Amino acid sequence: TGSGKTTLLNILSSFIPFKERIVTIEDAAELQLQQDHIVRLETKEPSVEGLGQVTIRDLVVNSLRMRPDRIVVGECRGGETLDMLQAMNTGHSGSMTTAHANSPQDLILRLETMVLQSGQDLPLHAIRQQISAAIDLVVQVRKTPSLDPDAPPLARQRTIVEIAELGDFDPDTGQIPVNPIFELASDGGRLRHTISGYIPS
Repeated sequence: TGSGKTTLLNILSSFIPFKERIVTIEDAAELQLQQDHIVRLETKEPSVEGLGQVTIRDLVVNSLRMRPDRIVVGECRGGETLDMLQAMNTGHSGSMTTAHANSPQDLILRLETMVLQSGQDLPLHAIRQQISAAIDLVVQVRKTPSLDPDAPPLARQRTIVEIAELGDFDPDTGQIPVNPIFELASDGGRLRHTISGYIPS
């Protein structure tokens, strides 16, 4: 929480070509995309009678009818994860979202849990195949001690701590390989980014 996920999503979105049609889906409008062709969708709370609720999942399903080149979901936190993965696997590559997890490896477990919240009785290997096919890169951000040598001792900053590529689902082991490309490492008490040596596909 507060690690800079939405800020990073805003920065990454600046690299999306202006000719593409983008649908953004959020609980509250925080994304500030600058492209020309943007459809902004927001969730809606139910009325006092319990009617009229519009969820992230409703919006993801309906966004597929809006001819998007990319779908950007502010945060996946439940059953809408299955719909997001399916959208990424049906011609909406380059779509982006954020999720809470402690590491890229833990993200796979978290995605599996959120897909199961959709109520669909999917076997675990089918979920992992969907994740592997849909997601190319995981960029992890976290609050870390400040890299500024002049900063106060308890100063914190938002830092990209790892960029990893997900490999192809291995049916023999039932696992998805997570291959770090860049990692944040401690060097003599100072944090610095290191190259893992893995060449991404």
